[in-house]
Amino acid sequence: MKKNIMGFVMTLILGISIVGTGFKVVEHPQKNQTFFIKNNSDTDSLYTQYISEIYRSIHLDSVGLNFNVFEKALTGYYNIKSQGLLNTKSILTIADFDQESIKKRLYIIDLNKKELILNTWVAHGQNSGGDKPDYFSNAVNSNTSSLGFYLTGEVYFGKHGRSLKLDGMDFGFNNNARERAIVVHGADYVCQNSINQLGRLGRSQGCPAVATKLANTVINAIADKTILFINSTAQPYTSQYLNETLAAGIALNQNQFFASNFNLLD
Repeated sequence: MKKNIMGFVMTLILGISIVGTGFKVVEHPQKNQTFFIKNNSDTDSLYTQYISEIYRSIHLDSVGLNFNVFEKALTGYYNIKSQGLLNTKSILTIADFDQESIKKRLYIIDLNKKELILNTWVAHGQNSGGDKPDYFSNAVNSNTSSLGFYLTGEVYFGKHGRSLKLDGMDFGFNNNARERAIVVHGADYVCQNSINQLGRLGRSQGCPAVATKLANTVINAIADKTILFINSTAQPYTSQYLNETLAAGIALNQNQFFASNFNLLD
């Protein structure tokens, strides 16, 4: 996490604009005085501490979400937010396919409220693996899951009932989502009975399918321009949205109280 953080902090202090986001010395909201970053050793870990504070406050460790997965997802969230593409709901959804399908590996998080809205099962593609997926593809008719960041689109009614379209944001990894009809929908095979009978959830044709009884809840929570991140370390994955310098700039610029709470500011 240390890479590029030093450059970001110097930019924050000098008030130079980075990628369209301005940073400046600000006034303390209570003391009505200007404050500055104290020293370089503090600033190296500021963004990491910011993420850690959110992670701990939502108790994501207790529901099985790995910190590094959350870190990647949140970094992507801020990168995509910088492009003005997101809704004001501040919802971040993570499907962690480093976990087996019997685990509740879908996490819907309200970042503003610092709340876990829902933690539940989510299916992966039938050609991605058995209980734990290990193969991912962006190819049409591959019946696999695809890695990366998605922007949720419009709600529609299809063969699975009320469903939610997705736009893949990572070229080469998931940008064929629309053409492949990769959507969020309810499925009867996402349930405890499937786990009891098969030793795993049923599998989709590549869609992040959820339990039928929870489909409307999931769709209502994440619809209309929010981020879904599908994670796995089973295959190499890179993304332009994992720029930590940009993410740190946006996160800390809009949460400057955080630094003072950690006594990192005068």
